[in-house]
Parts: sequence; structure tokens; C-alpha cells
Amino acid sequence: MSARTVRTRLLAASTVALAALALTACDNGKGVRDEGPSASSESSAEPGGSTKAKPAGDNGTTAGGSAGGTAATPTKGSTNGSSGKAGDGKSAGGGTGTGSSRNAACDGADTRTTATEVSRPLNHLLLTVTNTGSKNCDLTGYPIARFGEAQSVPPVAEETHPQAVVTLAPGESGYAGVLLSAGDGSGGNGYTAKTLVIGFAKGATSTPALPAKGVHVDDRLTVTYWQQSLDDALSY
Repeated sequence: MSARTVRTRLLAASTVALAALALTACDNGKGVRDEGPSASSESSAEPGGSTKAKPAGDNGTTAGGSAGGTAATPTKGSTNGSSGKAGDGKSAGGGTGTGSSRNAACDGADTRTTATEVSRPLNHLLLTVTNTGSKNCDLTGYPIARFGEAQSVPPVAEETHPQAVVTLAPGESGYAGVLLSAGDGSGGNGYTAKTLVIGFAKGATSTPALPAKGVHVDDRLTVTYWQQSLDDALSY
């Protein structure tokens, strides 16, 4: 074997040995290997080689917001179980919170009162109060009726109490019935009254005219509460 052949084989053996050493160095962690991009795409480089993690959820949106960093749109809330826009100032059930004021009470100054005898029921008088003013008024309670020179006023039939206050718009009327005397003549202390004064819950009184012959009253004299309906006024 020639010396040249020996040198060639020694060179080949050396090359194989060096390649093996290089592989060993890479496998035991001492070599340098290109690992590609950083394992965490959520960290950014800081001076000095340290890294700082981005806040959770920082992917171009604000916390609880929409893409692009815009603030979250306020959602519709609810107040006591009823829905409404947040901060719209409305109270539960759709109210505005402003409330409503009561109407002024009707009295003799802004109404006209008439007294009419009716054929049915017997011995009854119908009182009619008409709003002659320009605003609504409430006809509350019952007529405080004083017949002739009587020192007292008749009681009210409690069973005629209406379910709601009688409100009169301009031009509208409310009613009350008056039982003048017992139909079977059983009433006592009867007399003929030719004048009548009607008082209201407050304010001015009214003096409706009675028939020229007057009306006969006795101790059965009773009035009803003011009613919205004429039929209700005469049902007692």
C-alpha cells in the first residue's frame, strides 16, 4: 500500500470522527441550534434581554371592549324588574317620576247647580252640577243640603259611595239624588221647604231653585254621594 493511499484513508477517518463529535455536541445541548421564532408570541423584548408578558386579553381590544380598543357600549339595565335604558331617569313600570297634581275642588263659584223633581223614583230630587269654568274640577264627597230653615243637614247613604272621584271637564255634569220623604208616609216631622242651599267639600255654596210650591221633606231625608252617572244618582 502506498503512502498516499494511507494518508487518504486517515483523512477520511478524521473527517468521520469530527462529524460524529459535532453531532454529539448538538445532542448534549452544548451546541448552538436555530430554534426559529420565540416559543411565546405573547412576549416582547425588554432592554437587558428580559421579556415582559403582555396583559391577558391584550390582543388589540380593551378589556370588555370591542375590536380596535373602543369602549364597551352600555347595555340596557333593569329597574325593579322593568327594563329601560341605563340612566334614562324613568322609574319602574314606565313612570316618568313627575307625578300628577289633583284638580281643584268644584264649588259654587265655577259651577251651576239645578234641582229637579223626578217622577221615578217617587219622592226624589235630582241635583245636577255643571262645570262652568275653564279647567277640570273634582266633585268630591256629597251635597251638604240645607232645606228651608232646617238646623241640620241630611245624612248620606254610604252604600252610594263611588269607586272613583267624580271629575268634571268644562261643560260636564255630575249628579246626586235626594230622597225627600218616605214613600209610604211613615216618615215623621214632615214640612214643606221652598229654599235649598247646597254646600260643597269646600268653597262657595250654591242656591238652586226649588219648584214654586216647594217640596215635602220628612225625617227620611237622605242624599247620595256625587256620581258621574245620572242613573247611579237615582238608584237609591
